Amino acid sequence: MQTHFTPAQLDDPDTAHSAGIVRKCVHCGFCTATCPTYVTLGNELDSPRGRIYLIKDMLENDRPADEKTVTHIDRCLSCLACMTTCPADVNYMHLVDHARNHIEATYKRPFVDRMTRRILALVLPYPGRFRASLAAARLGRPFASLLDGIRPLKPMAAMLRLAPTSVPAKSAINEPGTHAAAGTRRGRVAILSGCAQSVLDPAINERTVALLNRIGVEVVVPKGETCCGALVHHMGKEDEAHRFAKQNIDVWCREIETGGLDAIVMTASGCGTTVKDYAHMLRLDPDYADKAKRVSEKTLDVTEYLATLDLPEPVNATGLDVAYHSACSMQHGQRVQKQPRGLLRQAGFTIREIPEGHLCCGSAGTYNITQPEIAAQLKARKVKNIESVSPQVIATGNIGCITQIGSGTGIPILHTAELLDWAYGGEKPAVLAGLEPQGKAVPIAAE
Repeated sequence: MQTHFTPAQLDDPDTAHSAGIVRKCVHCGFCTATCPTYVTLGNELDSPRGRIYLIKDMLENDRPADEKTVTHIDRCLSCLACMTTCPADVNYMHLVDHARNHIEATYKRPFVDRMTRRILALVLPYPGRFRASLAAARLGRPFASLLDGIRPLKPMAAMLRLAPTSVPAKSAINEPGTHAAAGTRRGRVAILSGCAQSVLDPAINERTVALLNRIGVEVVVPKGETCCGALVHHMGKEDEAHRFAKQNIDVWCREIETGGLDAIVMTASGCGTTVKDYAHMLRLDPDYADKAKRVSEKTLDVTEYLATLDLPEPVNATGLDVAYHSACSMQHGQRVQKQPRGLLRQAGFTIREIPEGHLCCGSAGTYNITQPEIAAQLKARKVKNIESVSPQVIATGNIGCITQIGSGTGIPILHTAELLDWAYGGEKPAVLAGLEPQGKAVPIAAE
């Protein structure tokens, strides 16, 4: 795509980077076929190609964001399916991140929208605040239908509906400390305790740590870990995202230097995509560029790390039919596709591939709050596709997907690590009680 940035504009490294991304776009339109919002809405401006035009126009003319541009950028899920299908290797992720930063700096949103985003930024990344907000949301849930009738308040209604009816007790697994390997130690990793996941489903990290310990891996939860920054990063709140990133980088680099780490393990793929991008986010910071790169290179999804190990034979017979939902941040953001499926097959599960598996479920961080109507359509489409293959259980690697999909189906949905923990000696998850194998396991060679 031809651009007309001035030399003065290109002196800004962020603008220069975005200009290079825009120039790579060849207008082919492959991205439109895999973009959830274009498939749902049919509007060219709600496709990656259309948004690239809007971003180019905004940046090239050095003008503040306007309502039209903000509307279509806000509808982007950052699912990154477009990057998977793009033959020109356009880094849409970095381009839309820059656009969101520009929007945040130059556009004054309507009051309710502004307050909603501020509340999300002040609550979700902090487990204590998030836990308290969920208690309040349960009291407010009966009023959700009233808020639905007032368009600017629809995100508030969505927040109330997404709040679980009960919240698990706090887990010691998220407290700083070291969890020793059983027997001879074969590895040492740090694990991100996370923010929303640590409140909504602490069993994910409990089962992950138990599994890693059982196969000889020491797991450390370093003191000082915080939110990865993804939630505020995708709202264009660059300074806040960088503050979270720098705190985590300091913590993990200290752990690397003092105890050594084979990997920094992620159990939420949304977090993994962001931490792997720390190197880009802080590339211009002279104090953090090298350290950020070091951390990004050490970061692995838990299934990536497990796939590097020589796992023993499964202890428990599993054999259930599993619909594996590959979160967008996993398949498109990190390009981790074979490892989760391979591990589940190795553990004795039968994989049911989901039709339209490349399409987002509509969770996308805070998207199911800020864009509830589009998110609801995507959830219904995803659930219909999952139920069409009649699985006994759904597996995925992201807490947002678990919450979103779980609210639309009665099929149990678990983190991949929870199923693997059961296979390798852990307890059978309570939600699977009474389920017995129906299919025939598919050998790993079929991958």
